[in-house]
Amino acid sequence: MLSRIKYMVVSASACLTILLVAGSLPGRGADQSETYKHIGVFSDVVAHIKSEYVEEPDMKSVTLGALNGLLEAVDPFASYLNADQYQDYLKNKDVTRADVGLVLSKKPGWMGVVGTLPGSPAANAGLSTHDMIESIKGIATRDMPLAYANLLLQGANGTTIELSVVRARHPEPQTITLTRVNLAMPPVEEKMLAGSVGYLGIGALTASEVQQSADAIRRLQKEGAQKLVVDLRNCSTGTPEDGIAFANLFLASGRITYLKGQKVPEKDFDADPAKAVTSLPLAVLVNHGTADGAEVAAAALAGNKRAQLVGEPTYGDAALRRALTMEDGSAIILSVAKYYSPEGKAIQDTRVLPGTVVADAEPQIEYDDNDEPIVEPEAKPAQPKKLEDDPVIKKAIEILGTAKA
Repeated sequence: MLSRIKYMVVSASACLTILLVAGSLPGRGADQSETYKHIGVFSDVVAHIKSEYVEEPDMKSVTLGALNGLLEAVDPFASYLNADQYQDYLKNKDVTRADVGLVLSKKPGWMGVVGTLPGSPAANAGLSTHDMIESIKGIATRDMPLAYANLLLQGANGTTIELSVVRARHPEPQTITLTRVNLAMPPVEEKMLAGSVGYLGIGALTASEVQQSADAIRRLQKEGAQKLVVDLRNCSTGTPEDGIAFANLFLASGRITYLKGQKVPEKDFDADPAKAVTSLPLAVLVNHGTADGAEVAAAALAGNKRAQLVGEPTYGDAALRRALTMEDGSAIILSVAKYYSPEGKAIQDTRVLPGTVVADAEPQIEYDDNDEPIVEPEAKPAQPKKLEDDPVIKKAIEILGTAKA
């Protein structure tokens, strides 16, 4: 019964949010009185639910569901944290703890997987983009704040956590137990392919990986690389700042991105010619697991016509987020500004679309006799044994075949 109430209120919240956002946009000529009228209708709906529903509802839970629904209608990466949760968040946000390597968002409502860190427990369990996390430690994620979910996933090294997962290709919920580990960023992969093509595989983007990439590019050029394939598929760990630095390795001029929000003045990020390390023809591989910093880099390279993008549309996540506190000690974590492509498209809204669409090979997941996924103790290779056998890489090499060094 209560879940039906939550659904009603969350749905009303989503509709109200859309109306409020539409009414607040400049140039729309929306009447403020209409906005307040909708707020009044929403208040009336909640009052009727409280006084006339067949049984007295738990209004605290209903209100929480409404707040989360309202935030999710605007921003899938937003969170509402009550006072206790926010204190936990402040206490742990800068503390390095063992984790399972999941990158999450709320799309739509339930907790969705953006991607996994290569070699992490989540990656070894076969979790991937579009899988849904139904519960964490037995707690349903439907009304769980995203920031709080991330706290639950962390803990002491060697401890376990139980997740209920609905996979994109296996709709029955499955229970998976993951062991938290001290995560390490995957090293940059480099290899010379046939036809004087250098390959660069990026599993995560941090300052260290950007420097590794610069060194790897220089080595590949010394080995005779005349063209480059840069693989950003399933690269969902890394900030927009790291994406900007990565894009600059390939750009001697031009706008990389810009940041803009309602109360955040526009800020441009232009290429520094001193930081560029190569001018070789370039193909960049992306997919649904390409997010955040990797998306900023891909958008910059495509927008400056520096690279050809091959693969699938990216996830859609590149924003500046801040915690905004309330009088009762609670807080919302909200995107206050978005990063844009050089052409002026908000990456979080439009994603980054490849010029040549090629689907990734289907992941192979093994199941035991109880129809549960088998969690591998060691990481499986993220690519086929021969890189040249990967259909996306094969297409990228084909496209580069006509490019002049």
